[in-house]
Amino acid sequence: MERALIILKPDAVQRGLIGPILTRIEQRGLKLQGLKLMQVDEALARRHYAEHEGKGFFGSLVDYITSAPVVVAVVGGKTGTVEMVRAMVGATNPAKAAPGTIRGDFGVEIGRNLIHASDSPESGERETAIFFQPAELITDWPRVSDPWIYE
Repeated sequence: MERALIILKPDAVQRGLIGPILTRIEQRGLKLQGLKLMQVDEALARRHYAEHEGKGFFGSLVDYITSAPVVVAVVGGKTGTVEMVRAMVGATNPAKAAPGTIRGDFGVEIGRNLIHASDSPESGERETAIFFQPAELITDWPRVSDPWIYE
């Protein structure tokens, strides 16, 4: 199994897009393993975005992700989950995101691009550990639709 962390950023929450975005993820066949509404504090934001520290946009990134509540989710599936999620999310710049992607359908500006998604299986595991304790995840629950999704 492979996991991806997804963050519905403050703009997605404020615009009432939690349901439509999570619906797309579930309809694709990905299984939710963890889900919570939370307020990200500065320390957590800095830890999550540590790879960008020192870059010109780091401060505004931290300020933005801490500005309002977010929804954090872990989704799992067979190998290829991260790639599938990234394809659903679309290009970082919504102006360049394909129609049918989350950012292509709902986004307008790069600084308000609605959603974060892990960019590799390794970052999926690292990011999941930042936002979720093991007891907060349900990783192996039976879903009656699984035989209709996976061979």
